[in-house]
Amino acid sequence: MSRIGKKPVAVPNGVTASVEGQTVKAKGPKGELSFVVNDEVLVKMEDGAIKVDPRDQSKEARSKWGMSRTMIQNIMTGVVAGFEKKLEISGVGYRAAKQGNNLQLSLGFSHEVVYQTPSGIDITVPKPTEIIVTGIDKQRVGQVASEIREYRPPEPYKGKGVKYAGEKIVRKEGKKK
Repeated sequence: MSRIGKKPVAVPNGVTASVEGQTVKAKGPKGELSFVVNDEVLVKMEDGAIKVDPRDQSKEARSKWGMSRTMIQNIMTGVVAGFEKKLEISGVGYRAAKQGNNLQLSLGFSHEVVYQTPSGIDITVPKPTEIIVTGIDKQRVGQVASEIREYRPPEPYKGKGVKYAGEKIVRKEGKKK
């Protein structure tokens, strides 16, 4: 039994949620999101909350049950509060700057890296060594943060590169004489 799947998803104040067939839609102060639930899972609206149940006790239905409930919860959180990922840049001369709708990165290459911000995502640069990615869709926020980190992931010897805030870099010892 899925412990996560058993809990109903509460619809927060200020959010209008609807279930039409296998599609769950939510509209809140930050925007509007929808999620199409897999056919192996039943979704219904009960007492101002969304209830998720597996269609049968097959392994596939049970494995998609908890994931579907979590996706619906992420929709509710996204339209109310949104999501954010923080990235930190470390290294001499490594920095970031916002230029219009683009993010300009100096990461030790012979050229500047220019990252175009996708729609629905907001990137801010409070300090030259800090990037904050915000949006209402958790998956897209994580994907954008991952794409930015991919340009120069942190290396294990000096820890230079782009890393998530709070990420631990496993350091290696250098050469010995």
